[in-house]
Amino acid sequence: MRIVAGQWRGRHLAVPKGRGVRPTLERVREAMFDVLQGDIPGARVLDLFAGSGALGFEALSRGAARVRWCEVDPRSIEAIRENAGRLGVVLKPKTIQAVPALDAIRRLTRDGETFDVVFLDPPYESGAYDETMLALSLSSCVAPGGVVAVEHAKKIDLSPSYGHLFLDRVRQYGDTYVSYFRRAAAPAAVVRPGQAGAAPVTGTEVGQQEDCQ
Repeated sequence: MRIVAGQWRGRHLAVPKGRGVRPTLERVREAMFDVLQGDIPGARVLDLFAGSGALGFEALSRGAARVRWCEVDPRSIEAIRENAGRLGVVLKPKTIQAVPALDAIRRLTRDGETFDVVFLDPPYESGAYDETMLALSLSSCVAPGGVVAVEHAKKIDLSPSYGHLFLDRVRQYGDTYVSYFRRAAAPAAVVRPGQAGAAPVTGTEVGQQEDCQ
């Protein structure tokens, strides 16, 4: 398995061995990132049910600011660490959330972390889709205007909305489906000239760039 595009294009990734491991195919990853190409540069990314971590590493390769991986399988955690070593990615203590997805969402919310892009790819037979989407919708993990890309089989029925997350589009890639949910962007605050606390109006807003890892 290889990185499809970006600074690490063509670099090979380790894949965890064993039954029950279902890495996202390269052609599906490529198609997903084509859809998300406007969201990735500078993004804060959460890779739930990360497996080898390929989606997160692909995002970093394409210019994401930082990634958090969530995975409980020791084989997959080992693969993420190996892939980070291959690519020179420094893993900080909270980079890998080695807890179940719902616990990771609670932890990240408690720590005040928000994400512009969330990848959700649980085992098809796990039944974890609805509960994880509901947890994301009730948390502050998905930033206003953020997107959740959900990989699933055709037979898995997802709701058109989960709280503040609304289905934006569905794409089919062979036997794989990806549903893209968006959180509504926060309305811009209107401050009238002369109002207490009003600041000078400028044409741009500058944000602080975050660490990649």
